[in-house]
Amino acid sequence: MAAKNYYDILGVSKGASKDEIKKAFYKLAHKYHPDKKEGDEAKFKEVNEAYQTLSDDQKRQQYDTYGQTFNGAGPQQGGGFGGFDFSGFQNSGGFNVNMDDIGDIFGDFFGGFGGGGRSRKPRGADISVQVLVSFEESVFGAKRTLQMTKNAACETCTGTGAAPHSKMKTCDTCKGQGKVKDTRASFLGGISMVRICDTCHGDGKVPEQKCKTCSGDGVTRKREEITIEIPKGIQNGETLQMSGGGESIQGGTPGNLYVQIKVEPHKLFKRDGYDIVYKHSISVSDAILGAKQTIKTLDGEHPLHIPEGSAHGSLVRISGKGVPNDRGKRGDFVVVLDLKVPQKLSKKARELVEKLKEEGL
Repeated sequence: MAAKNYYDILGVSKGASKDEIKKAFYKLAHKYHPDKKEGDEAKFKEVNEAYQTLSDDQKRQQYDTYGQTFNGAGPQQGGGFGGFDFSGFQNSGGFNVNMDDIGDIFGDFFGGFGGGGRSRKPRGADISVQVLVSFEESVFGAKRTLQMTKNAACETCTGTGAAPHSKMKTCDTCKGQGKVKDTRASFLGGISMVRICDTCHGDGKVPEQKCKTCSGDGVTRKREEITIEIPKGIQNGETLQMSGGGESIQGGTPGNLYVQIKVEPHKLFKRDGYDIVYKHSISVSDAILGAKQTIKTLDGEHPLHIPEGSAHGSLVRISGKGVPNDRGKRGDFVVVLDLKVPQKLSKKARELVEKLKEEGL
């Protein structure tokens, strides 16, 4: 059997950098993951085998020199990669996995884990709200003050959960490691998963005396006022993100605040990209002879010139009176001429129209 070309398997050149190899591995591992509908376990193993060799400098050098790698008497046996215990995994599947590198692939399936001795700080919950703005505010921008009750860092202990001047001690739950290991069953077999310690929130230490204000939780319920800056030109359905504006959590970072914008419809105007569209009624005589009129825009009254011989649906553009884009340049105010034909005519008006008809109009 011909030897496998690990570079071809990952789709990289022999001189590829570590970063290029890792990116190629991520892409292919996601593609062939056995848990996906279109996954391919055999290719997933092959991709992982190639990556385990090319991502390690010593193994890669051996492979480039001899076309294979050596580790004592045989293939490398599964060990604790990224907090996972792969004993027995080698026997059943025949490949090793570095969970430090593919934590994001399995994270959604297993609920997240820490790899290589690292623990991720917990993150507070996100908050989502909807804010109603007028059509004018969506064009020119606005400010909104939101009042909400949420978990905020305790002002007494500044979020540590410790009473003032209290000493810290080693967490009994995780023995100061900041993380604990759980074992779960999966399609891969028994897997040991590392997670952040719930008692110390990853710090490895807990206070000897808890803060009386927050009972050691590090957070308290607090009513806050948050001012939202609504940018000019925002569209209906757009979402603004305020990093750290969500719920606080002890030992971690606050979640985010997401503000979804709902724009109220205008009675006269509609938005088309960065243009504002307005339907303006004109008479038959104005359409034929042309006219000078005054119309309302979002910037106030503005003169309108109706050209002679204007047809129904003709457009008249007023430059720079539309919606501002990201660079601050505004679109146009587009007037759609709506020709109104009278349903009833006086005797004199009918006679005049008959004469116009005779003239070929």
